[in-house]
Amino acid sequence: MNCKGARFFLSLHISLQLLHTMNHQKRKIAILGSTGSIGTQALDVVSRHSDRFEAYALVANNQVTRLLEQVRRFKPEVVVIANEAKYSGLKEALADLPVKVWAGADAVEQVVQDSEIDIVLTAMVGFAGLKPTISAIKARKTIALANKETLVIAGELITRLALENKTPVLPVDSEHSAIFQCLNGEGDNEIEKILLTASGGPFRSFSMAQLQRVTKEQALHHPNWNMGAKVTVDSSTLMNKGLEMIEARWLFGVNPSQIEIIVHPQSIIHSMVQFKDRSIMAQLGWPDMRMPIQYAFSYPERISSDVKPVNFFELSTLTFEKPDIEKFRNLSLAYKSIENGGNMPCIMNAANEIAVELFLQEKIGFLQMSDLIEQTLTKSVFIRDPSLEDYIQTDAEARMIALEASKRV
Repeated sequence: MNCKGARFFLSLHISLQLLHTMNHQKRKIAILGSTGSIGTQALDVVSRHSDRFEAYALVANNQVTRLLEQVRRFKPEVVVIANEAKYSGLKEALADLPVKVWAGADAVEQVVQDSEIDIVLTAMVGFAGLKPTISAIKARKTIALANKETLVIAGELITRLALENKTPVLPVDSEHSAIFQCLNGEGDNEIEKILLTASGGPFRSFSMAQLQRVTKEQALHHPNWNMGAKVTVDSSTLMNKGLEMIEARWLFGVNPSQIEIIVHPQSIIHSMVQFKDRSIMAQLGWPDMRMPIQYAFSYPERISSDVKPVNFFELSTLTFEKPDIEKFRNLSLAYKSIENGGNMPCIMNAANEIAVELFLQEKIGFLQMSDLIEQTLTKSVFIRDPSLEDYIQTDAEARMIALEASKRV
């Protein structure tokens, strides 16, 4: 672990000591992205442990019908719809309940500052999660981070703000939660390597000719995990693993060269840490996102769960492979972007969000997503030390470049 990463991880543990005082109190949680895959599973955790957790604030973007169902079931203090066009309908539908109803991007940033909130689960997809996360960090809320793009886009800025504000950042991605668990109790022991596991997605055995014919429907069928459309497509291209590599680089203060991707199709080992003495710690569990969500909510305590236990006598084999970066170029593009640093990961992320959107609209093919990302990285302006405003401008410009490039791929 390099010095900066060690300082961040040390600060994280010092800050987390404050959570011990909350052990016997009901933790009030703001869920950003409550209608998405992570958000709905987080609410399932809340419902199963209602003596420990309270859904204090629910935030969604567009899905009013599902949000209404959640509000009526969990009775939050405040609900926010990011799409202001949906406000009046939501407000009217909740007129019979004593719940505050807010709307707009500014409201999302404001709600996380509420003095009653203990934990902010950032589960909004993509760039939209950046500014609310920054707002929550400055308000010194414990962050349960499920929006990996926040650290991909602005990892240096986020880690600096977390250090300055002594804000705990707890990883929710199953892989990063696994690494975090492997590091607990290890103090200053030096990390030699992080072994980041990947399912390989549904197309790991496909030829290039087969990949050229991949359909949206095929890409949206993940073999192990139940995720939203964008994350599922990212998993199929291995971009999700590239984003997770960058996230791990910032969370745990290691160099990209110290992060090795291992394809593990069974998704039982969620990730591993190799130490200086070559000992390897691994975290295992059934592939169920409720486990890392619950761990982030209850940390440092482990509480009961109804997640299916691993039965080693039922497992025939656990297998491991190298990722094929020639077929799945997004992984190599992610490594190149973080090695170049600056605003390059932000450019890559913006281009990927456009590429996935166009693929889901069936306007470009599966392999063309990588072409689009590579062209955008080549044509965008590099900024070595970007500010928040630089990141915002970079994101907007990269999206425009990607959309223009899509006409030629």
